Amino acid sequence: MSEAGPEIPTGDTDPVERHVAALDAALEGPARVKARLLAEARDDLAEAVAERTRAGSTRHSAAEGAVAEFGTTEEVVGAWQHELTISQARHTAGAVAITIPFVMACWYLVQQAGPAAVWPLQWSARMLAVNLAGVSGAAALLAAVALAATGTLARRLPTPDEVPLIIAWAATIASLAMAVTTLTLAVAAALGTDWVLFAFAGVLAATSHALVAGSARVCRRCARATAAPR
Repeated sequence: MSEAGPEIPTGDTDPVERHVAALDAALEGPARVKARLLAEARDDLAEAVAERTRAGSTRHSAAEGAVAEFGTTEEVVGAWQHELTISQARHTAGAVAITIPFVMACWYLVQQAGPAAVWPLQWSARMLAVNLAGVSGAAALLAAVALAATGTLARRLPTPDEVPLIIAWAATIASLAMAVTTLTLAVAAALGTDWVLFAFAGVLAATSHALVAGSARVCRRCARATAAPR
């Protein structure tokens, strides 16, 4: 008579996978950091399950016990969300800093269009100069805040809860400036004499806007998740 093998819960019947899936749904933050935390949780739970099964528990009972010992979804999310939020704030600050050269390139390309340009070029150059100043100021603020609050200083002092939200909204403002720049360049491309140059600059501005806007949106969600009562 053959011995029955150990029960192996799968899918929705596995307490470990249910717990990891609940954590995945509750956490907000950078995909890479989030994936690392979830992988660590899965490994820790698998090790705990293995220890309990070696002690004589069934696979399902061992999984339930390991999950209970690991902590509830609310407890784990409360501990991990802050780390994810800080990581996303740094990512958002970096996204703005990276896109500054692209916005400067747009301004430079417009300036190089030549003296024969018509009024849309002059208007675009003025609009780009204003937007560039705003984006540069937001980037400088982001860099200073991120460096002071989430860098070396964070090892000695707690990071203020408001920092990620400040970074998120500063990046949002920067992305709006980039959107205005994109619209301005699109109009100039349609009406100006050197539409290829304007179109190329518009693509750069649109790409910068998409990068910053997406990161700022995630950063706002992370900041709200951290501030939400658990």
